[in-house]
Amino acid sequence: MLGLPKTTEIAKQLPKKAIFTKFELKPAQRDRFDADISRIDIVNMVSPNTVPGLKEGERVKEFYVLLVSLKQEEYDEKNIMLLSKLIKQHMVFALAYQDRVRLAVVHEKLFFTDWEPLANALLPLMGFDMDKVWENLVMAIGHFEVMEGVTIEEQITIDGEKQKVIKQIETLEKKGRAEKQPRRKYELYQQLCELKGILKKNH
Repeated sequence: MLGLPKTTEIAKQLPKKAIFTKFELKPAQRDRFDADISRIDIVNMVSPNTVPGLKEGERVKEFYVLLVSLKQEEYDEKNIMLLSKLIKQHMVFALAYQDRVRLAVVHEKLFFTDWEPLANALLPLMGFDMDKVWENLVMAIGHFEVMEGVTIEEQITIDGEKQKVIKQIETLEKKGRAEKQPRRKYELYQQLCELKGILKKNH
């Protein structure tokens, strides 16, 4: 699955009832979880033991691929975050609905790929050790790159702050178009220039 080596393949179902019981989920959490997810299977385990030539990382020893079979395409992202918190492992989620899939990973925040046919989905292993392989997977799924001299965690924070500024700019532009009072319109324009300056500086 996902173009990973045969040596990584495993087949272990995670019964939802066992998850509910073990982690003492509240009724509302169970209902939300059950409404979105029909089945969870561990389908791959990537480690130096299953991929010859791959070295162990300082932070990442292995990671698992979980096939999450969805009941509907529109699902609550909180359920994926819940799974990531309940199972203390590095994981890539293959969220499958009918014949399509999107990959998800949690690293500081939740990242997704776009939906694509299950047969076309690939999870390339790029790097000489597990730390680098994991970082490259997070960047590939999250569609971002890490600038020279910063860690992946720092880059995620930088990108998050940038997105906040972009949203603020969009809000101010909308307000500026609707504002009729010249003085207030000018104040909004000044705020807009300041935010654009911040964005340009951090680009």
